[in-house]
Amino acid sequence: MGIFDKFKKGLEKTRNFWVSEWKKTEAHHGKFDEETLDEFEELLVRGDCGVPAAEDIITTIKDHIKKTGDDSRDSVMDVVKQRVVEILGEKQTIDIVPGKLNIILMVGVNGTGKTTTAGKLASRYKSEGKKVIMAAADTFRAAAVEQLKAWGETTSTAVIAHGEGSDPASVVYDAIKAAQARGSDILIVDTAGRLHNKKNLMEELSKINRIINREAPDANVRSLLIIDATTGQNAVLQTQAFSEAVDLDYLGITKLDGSAKGGVVIAVSYLAKVPVVLAGLGEGVEDLMDFDPEAFAASLLED
Repeated sequence: MGIFDKFKKGLEKTRNFWVSEWKKTEAHHGKFDEETLDEFEELLVRGDCGVPAAEDIITTIKDHIKKTGDDSRDSVMDVVKQRVVEILGEKQTIDIVPGKLNIILMVGVNGTGKTTTAGKLASRYKSEGKKVIMAAADTFRAAAVEQLKAWGETTSTAVIAHGEGSDPASVVYDAIKAAQARGSDILIVDTAGRLHNKKNLMEELSKINRIINREAPDANVRSLLIIDATTGQNAVLQTQAFSEAVDLDYLGITKLDGSAKGGVVIAVSYLAKVPVVLAGLGEGVEDLMDFDPEAFAASLLED
C-alpha cells in the first residue's frame, strides 16, 4: 500500500464527515458565493481546523476569486488544497545526525500515545540498523515505565528505568551514560506529561535539558510533542501549553484513524508553526508513518 493509500485509509472517518457535511451546502452545484463560503468556513471550524486557520483559508479563496473571477468548485478546492499544504509546510522527518548521539525528547500529556510512539520509533530505528536505547523518565506514572519496558522487550531495546517517583533527570543522566558507553546512535526519552501543573513540568524539563547539555554537549537534541487527534481542539490547547514550556522541534499526531477530527492537524500547524513529522494511522508499528502534507491534503479533501 502506497503512502497516499495509507493516508486515505487512515483519514477515512474525517473525510466521510467532510464529504457528508459538504453535500449539505450549495457548493456541489458548482459555484461559490458568499453564502456558500460562510457555510464552508463553518464546516472547516466544525472539522477542527480551528477558527484562525479557517479564516485564513476563506480569505485565500476570496482573494483567488477576486483575482481570477473563477468561483467554480474545482478551482476553489484546488486553492484549498494548496493553502492547506502551505500551512502544513514542506515534508520533514526527524533529523538524525550520523556519528553523533541523537536524543529525542518525547513530550505530551498522558494518554496521547507518547510512550507507544517512543516504542514504535525504537522499532523503526532498530530495523534501520541503528543502536537505540530508551529512558523511562516519566517516573510519576508506574504504567508508563512498565509500558516502555514492554516495548523494550518487544523490540530488544535497552530501557533505563528507576523506581516510581524517582528523579526524571537522574534517569536521563544514567541513560546518557549508558548510551555513550554502548555507542548508541539514538536515545529516546519518555518524559512526564502532567500538564495540570505547568510550572513543575517546565522545571522538570529544564532540569533534564541541563543534564543533557552538561553530559552530552555535542548531542543532536530534538523535542517531539505527541498529540492525540481524537481530542480535537483540546490538542490545540496542549500544543499551545507545551510550546510555552518547551522549544518544540516537531509534532507527531496519533490516532488520526480513530475519529473524524483529523482537521486538527491544520489547526495545530497553523498555531505552532512547528512541522508535523509523524502520523499515527493505525495500531500497528508500521502504521506510524512519516507525515506527508501533500498526501494528507489530498486524502482529506478528496471526494
